[in-house]
Amino acid sequence: MKYNTPQTLTQIAELLGAKSVGNHSVSITGHNEIHVVEPGEIVFVDHPKYYDKALNCNATVVLINKEVDCPEGKALLISDDPFRDFNKLTLHFNPFVASDAMIDPSAAIGEGTRIQPGAYIGPGVKIGKNCFIHANAVINQGAVLGDDVIVHSNATVGSEAFYYKKRPSGYDKLITGGRAVLEDQVEIGAGTTIDRGVSGDTRIGKGTKIDNLVHVGHDTVVGEHCLFAAMVAIAGCCVIGNHVTIWGKSTISSDKKVGNNAVILAISAVDKNLEGGKTYFGAPAIEAREAWKEKVKLKRLLKDA
Repeated sequence: MKYNTPQTLTQIAELLGAKSVGNHSVSITGHNEIHVVEPGEIVFVDHPKYYDKALNCNATVVLINKEVDCPEGKALLISDDPFRDFNKLTLHFNPFVASDAMIDPSAAIGEGTRIQPGAYIGPGVKIGKNCFIHANAVINQGAVLGDDVIVHSNATVGSEAFYYKKRPSGYDKLITGGRAVLEDQVEIGAGTTIDRGVSGDTRIGKGTKIDNLVHVGHDTVVGEHCLFAAMVAIAGCCVIGNHVTIWGKSTISSDKKVGNNAVILAISAVDKNLEGGKTYFGAPAIEAREAWKEKVKLKRLLKDA
């Protein structure tokens, strides 16, 4: 998430009530999750398992719950609860904006775009030329749609991320402040949900076509000219290459990568990174040829038992 105006370390420390350590001359341009954080931004970490990763990532400022040695040139914000304070940053720099209109006055809508009755277009939404938003579709705050995009009825673009921290009292939600971006010529099927990024973008690449009742999780990046059939479910922070085909009821667990031109056959479960240019099947998904061989061998074993 980028800030409209760069902030100083002192300004952020005062906002959070946190102790600041290290380079106080840094210019803070935003905050982001560790897998997409860029120089100039803040990242948070609240578990010792990830301290080293956070301290050595691209972030210029690390929001952390322990006093540790500060890497050269960087800065630390010492907090008793980095998760809580990361939410404070989102609520301060990109708060939820309520709307009392079906098409918010702040939305920018391109020439030739048609919006059917009952569709909701939220604050700050940008929609390109010649798009078609069907009845009862929802385009939430800050979403960006390119040209020639189609969103079918009851689809939601920019729903909140499914991201929680378990506490003794229950679950705390990580506030969603990122965007959902649909590039040119994307089509989103009826009842499909595209979560926006927690602090970055969920992105659907140019020409990708998504069937009905598909879910794409927060911060996932889908390449160009992909095809996803009905009831595919992709968890957060995945990276899907170009020209990938995923057939019905298949799932991809969080933070996985699928290479260009891969094909995932129906009712498969992806739990590891997959190379491009191959066809996969099964739960867990493996190369389809090997999966069929395993099934034949198992059938023979059962027959001989």
